[in-house]
Amino acid sequence: MADLDDIKDGKDFGIGVAQQNTAFYLKGSGALDWGMQSRLARIFNPVSGRTVMLAFDHGYFQGPTTGLERIDLHIAPLFAHTDVLMCTRGILRSVVSPAVNKPVVLRASGANSILGELSNEAVAVSIEDALRLNVAAMAAQVYIGSEYEHQSIKNIIQLVDQGTRYGMPTMAVTGVGKDMARDQRYFSLATRIAAEIGAQIIKTYYTDTGFERVAAGCPVPIVIAGGKKLPERDALEMCYRAIDQGASGVDMGRNIFQSVAPVAMLKAVQAVVHHGENAERAYELFRNEQSASRGN
Repeated sequence: MADLDDIKDGKDFGIGVAQQNTAFYLKGSGALDWGMQSRLARIFNPVSGRTVMLAFDHGYFQGPTTGLERIDLHIAPLFAHTDVLMCTRGILRSVVSPAVNKPVVLRASGANSILGELSNEAVAVSIEDALRLNVAAMAAQVYIGSEYEHQSIKNIIQLVDQGTRYGMPTMAVTGVGKDMARDQRYFSLATRIAAEIGAQIIKTYYTDTGFERVAAGCPVPIVIAGGKKLPERDALEMCYRAIDQGASGVDMGRNIFQSVAPVAMLKAVQAVVHHGENAERAYELFRNEQSASRGN
């Protein structure tokens, strides 16, 4: 408690100088509550306005897929080189040390597996547990055009309603059915629907043609999924084009942890997303980091 002795009247009130209120920097987020913006500022770098997420939540429906057999051995060494972790609460509690001190986007949908219909998901985490884990956002799939489209949309609505109550952002992840075209028209539809029902972040796929329309038509930040494993040069080219055409970041998994040099790949992706490097220069950085790691 402040000492009551020697209290002096304040003198420097800046009379004549208007109070400045800085607008929040993130697309479509200016009207959100302070707590929601604070969490988004942990995800998206306030300087670049962008993010690099490391996704390793695949086990919730794939099990121990290649590269994720041992999170402690293969994924934990990457934590220091990413901005954000995307994982399930089971992995978060069992493997990720709180001392890592990275913002977490928590996988909040589930109840499916590769042995059944992937679009048949449910909300798998309560808002109370998300708050207990101090995560920065919750994530769930939305399957537009699938058999269980209605349920997946209801899942996002439930998370948005609960998240808004407590200042927790929701990231809608656009899932794609086996027979659906991965084109600009589909992703424009899916991302816009997800934003219209209140998701504060959208994760979607990059399209070789028309992605700038996808990004422009979505009123909230888009981060691109890495998708299937690509050659490192091709993955960096995809990152560069997505950022250049309006994406606010990347959320990559297999193109990082299945890379021949995961740490080097993360550093190269960081260079593209936060420092504006093109794919050629980022790939050169990747090769240099790879060579240096071999030398050690």
